Amino acid sequence: LQGPRYVSLVPSGGFVVSEECGDVKVFTSSRKLLCSLSSKYGHQFGNPAGVCVDMDGSILVADEQRRTVHLFPEHGAPVCLVSTGLRKPAGMACSSSGHFFVADAVENCVKVFK
Repeated sequence: LQGPRYVSLVPSGGFVVSEECGDVKVFTSSRKLLCSLSSKYGHQFGNPAGVCVDMDGSILVADEQRRTVHLFPEHGAPVCLVSTGLRKPAGMACSSSGHFFVADAVENCVKVFK
């Protein structure tokens, strides 16, 4: 890993790690690299920060530099979930009710999205 920042568990037992000014990597429960989201999806991150995994196993990533949140499903193309309203997205969490929470470090608040 190069500059690991945020980590989140995957329901299957693995985990996801964001790297500063780099990539987001997915690991198995035995700590073996499963994939890089940049390579798997052809997605270019600015500065990936907070990561979380929803109940379906999709990975959500907050990008500080681009001020966005993208969803990376197991199958299919990435989807931009939030493209406005974030100034410096940092930590993230997903709820079992379909909401996700994003800490905005500039506005000193947590924003809730469905």
